[in-house]
Amino acid sequence: MYSFILRSLVLLVCINTSAQTAQKNASCYWQQHVDYNMAIDMDVENYRYTGKQELVYTNNSPDTLDRVFYHLYFNAFQPGSEMDHRLQALSPWDKRISELQPYETGYIKVQALTQDGKAVNYKIKGTILEVSLAKPVKPGTTTKLIMDFSGQVPVLVKRAGRNSDEGVVLSMTQWYPKMAEYDVEGWHSDPYLGREFYGVWGNFDVKITIDKNYILGGTGYLRNAAEIGYGYEKKGTKVKRPKGKKLTWHFVAPNVHDFAWGADPEYIHDVLETPGGTTLHFLYKNDPGIIGNWKKLQPETAKFLDFYNANIGPYPWKQYSVIQGGDGGMEYAMCTLIPGKGSFESLVEVTAHELAHAWFQHALATNESEYPWMDEGFTTFITDMAVNEVMGKKEANPFKGVYGQYFALRGWEQPLTTHADRYATQNSYIFSVYGKGAVFLAQLGYIMGQDKLMKTLRRYYKDFKFRHPTPNDFICIAEKVSGFQLDWYLTDWTRTTNTIDYGIKEVLEEGDKTKISLERIGLMPMPVDLLVTYKDGFRESFYIPLRMMRSVKENLYPDLERTVLPDWPWANSTYDFTINRSKYEIKTVVIDPSGLMADVDKANNKIAL
Repeated sequence: MYSFILRSLVLLVCINTSAQTAQKNASCYWQQHVDYNMAIDMDVENYRYTGKQELVYTNNSPDTLDRVFYHLYFNAFQPGSEMDHRLQALSPWDKRISELQPYETGYIKVQALTQDGKAVNYKIKGTILEVSLAKPVKPGTTTKLIMDFSGQVPVLVKRAGRNSDEGVVLSMTQWYPKMAEYDVEGWHSDPYLGREFYGVWGNFDVKITIDKNYILGGTGYLRNAAEIGYGYEKKGTKVKRPKGKKLTWHFVAPNVHDFAWGADPEYIHDVLETPGGTTLHFLYKNDPGIIGNWKKLQPETAKFLDFYNANIGPYPWKQYSVIQGGDGGMEYAMCTLIPGKGSFESLVEVTAHELAHAWFQHALATNESEYPWMDEGFTTFITDMAVNEVMGKKEANPFKGVYGQYFALRGWEQPLTTHADRYATQNSYIFSVYGKGAVFLAQLGYIMGQDKLMKTLRRYYKDFKFRHPTPNDFICIAEKVSGFQLDWYLTDWTRTTNTIDYGIKEVLEEGDKTKISLERIGLMPMPVDLLVTYKDGFRESFYIPLRMMRSVKENLYPDLERTVLPDWPWANSTYDFTINRSKYEIKTVVIDPSGLMADVDKANNKIAL
């Protein structure tokens, strides 16, 4: 009982404390650590493999652990699995998993499992392996878990599998027994339903033995390049491949929370060394129809890397690989698997998006299941900015698309606090997590200014990379950078479905002056920018701060005269002010000329006189 009460008190303190503050209190902030040493032998004829995993688990928590959980993701690719049922619930015609034959399914089977040399009891339920430890792991100690396992690579249905529509033989993601994360909230042993991930940071040492005709790319640095060749060896190095039908590829990856790879005998492998020291690898099929686009993609990828380094922070590893594979773009540690066909523009945009995940997911690593919008939304926001600049689109508002997704949510929106697996439809998930999640940042730029927003992103990355930040951590950084109070924004935008709707109620003549009456129709509060254009061509702006912000942003339109009006208390549904010119001199009055406030009814935002 004492242990339970103590842990509950620690939990209450920690969930209400930002990770940044907790850095000063080691008893509060902590994270687990894993070291993987794995070796597998792949049979490319039947798509099966055997493996051994030695996992050293460090318990940095204040709790004694008597059990641990692993993810066995490939078990999802079996008829009757939870993912099978969920995909059919989202799309009744999606029978792909239910129609798989035994030789087409996926699985990971555990042959033996020991803890520090002693056999342990375990049980498998779907994609989760629950292990009852032979000896509890006390705080601050380590234990070694050794597992013999086997697997079968499923026909590619979602993200992972074999023989994609584009002919890539192996897309090896979620392929190994992966330790579940344990944090201040407890174990995160969510079943795999095809959506998001949350993992423990650690170091990976992985050896993959496979037919020598196959070329691999993925997470980590190749340690035996002179033996492997295929473009990995340094120029002038003579490749000395061992005799036999197979080669063993040896990769190491420091401080990552996942390990993925792709393999195909027809891969072309190109390498681009960037001025900043990051090596970019490109692996794609030897298909005349795509080679030209993949060659053109390479310098553009380097430009995106530079953009993200400048606008978020330095990429923390020395290598990144863009690999053709999977069933669509999906980010992994130090690499991505993406589709290789289609237009050059689509190839560039999916690469830009997945590369941005290297910062917002693989360096920051929020809990994607609980906060998918912090990964996908932030990634979408910065990608829209990057594509606009790198590809020379020069859109005044590069976020129009995500605002459109948010507005399309009307009627079936769920709060952004919804678990990634609990969205009612695929569109509600995409439009919320990607669209509304990106608008969260774009609109925050409207609230406190774009310069402060970008400074916030850089400070957020600097302070919280490799720390599993939460929404509150981000908003605390935004408050420190901007001087604004922003808890109201995080609450209304992410925890409710309240909408923004401000309108111009009336414009009245008052002698030689004009009275303008505004109204708040929606429940969500916002500050208001208002632009008045006169018939003589003169324009001026008015700014109405929101009282609960306790601050005033800089002038968004420095070339215009701006008047800062008294603040607007949210509980007041109307707001009046007077301007010193006649109503008959006014041409138009417009709320939010920037278009960055996600007002759900633009029709009442403008009056022409």
